[in-house]
Amino acid sequence: MNTDSMNTPANPQRPSGMPYRKYLPAHERVEIALTDRTWPARRITQAPLWVAEDLRDGNQALAEPMDTPRKRRMFDLLVGLGFKEIVAGFPAASRTDFDFVRHLADTGAVPDDVTVSVLTGARADLIDRTFAAVEGLPRTIVHLYTPTAPVWREVVLGRGRAEVHAMIRQAAARMDRLAGAGTRFEFSPEVFNMTEPDFVLEICNGLTELWDASPDRPVIHNLPATVEIGSPNVYADQIEYMHHHLERRDSVVLSVHPHNDRGTGVACAELAMLAGAQRVEGCLFGNGERTGNVDLVTLALNLYSQGVDPMLDFSDIDRVRRTVEECIRLPVHPRHPYGGELVYTAFSGTHQDAIGKGLARAGEDSHWSVPYLPIDPADVGRTYEAVIRVNSQSGKGGVAYLLREHYGLELPEERRAGFSRVVQAAADDSGLELTPEDLWKLYNATYQD
Repeated sequence: MNTDSMNTPANPQRPSGMPYRKYLPAHERVEIALTDRTWPARRITQAPLWVAEDLRDGNQALAEPMDTPRKRRMFDLLVGLGFKEIVAGFPAASRTDFDFVRHLADTGAVPDDVTVSVLTGARADLIDRTFAAVEGLPRTIVHLYTPTAPVWREVVLGRGRAEVHAMIRQAAARMDRLAGAGTRFEFSPEVFNMTEPDFVLEICNGLTELWDASPDRPVIHNLPATVEIGSPNVYADQIEYMHHHLERRDSVVLSVHPHNDRGTGVACAELAMLAGAQRVEGCLFGNGERTGNVDLVTLALNLYSQGVDPMLDFSDIDRVRRTVEECIRLPVHPRHPYGGELVYTAFSGTHQDAIGKGLARAGEDSHWSVPYLPIDPADVGRTYEAVIRVNSQSGKGGVAYLLREHYGLELPEERRAGFSRVVQAAADDSGLELTPEDLWKLYNATYQD
């Protein structure tokens, strides 16, 4: 956008006075190496490999971390939804995480087609405790992470590029020595999106070789937007550059782990999939540190709304939401996409009229086509009763719909406008939502048929 054209009589906004010049735009913080992008012309036609981070990244973001019973309930929910890779925790970081991984190993709770993943830092003692935690699990992913971005190298690690690279390789070699037949490896250059692309490639390609990746035992290179710093197209460019330049590409699973600091985590994940990402790590309803991890519910149902099988079963979204709320002890916002209590509800009169007319002919078309409803609420276990509700903002279409659905009354056309005014006056007087029973009482009191 050319900002010179924004200061016109049509846009009277003036400078805010906020110190915006203290922040550098993304292109001044990291090199964006891609020059021949192809992702804008692509379409997403299949679901990625979903990875649930609720028990690790989501858990460490809670004021009251989950204990083993709550973790087990969340684990069982994730399995039931269809997740095939579940991150169980950071077993070297806390006794609770270690004990839960052991609980999974000792109780046989992990189905044959599910792989448990665990996170470790690049230290010998952390790696050793991590492998002790997963002993006995038939299929595991041990996930090594290290901050690689310049600010993190300087402020957090106090090491230069060569020192950080050597630390990563030493840790990776130790993991290779400890791994059993059922162990695969994952590496995250934490804050990938702020790291020099040549440095990330140097590290990742070196680990692909060290771990001897092959098509039947691929290495996962997970490229996180640990802190969002740019618009989603920037992240897509970074992912496509890696997609084109990673060595042994058929032996590498390209994974992404977007956070939501700019509120664009879902967009970053979708554009990253267009750019070559095959695997997405995130949490149900976006729980996670700071503003959260990418929301896997929204991502999956976005695919569903485009006619793509999400490979996850959200046919009872209210049960999923309640379980998550009880496990993490945080509420899901009522306007949260697809899963919030009010997302399929219309109070506005014009919306109600359009939805009512769309629902009346919903069975006539082979494809879903109802105004204001991107998916059929019934597909996620919602009833139509909650779609149209009446308050002082509602109109005659919504009132007529509720009387017809609940009482079988086809409100005569000549009465719709007049009765709508009666309903609006009652709602204005009370300041409350009116139930179908309230409408029925008002109708009988008004017309006394």
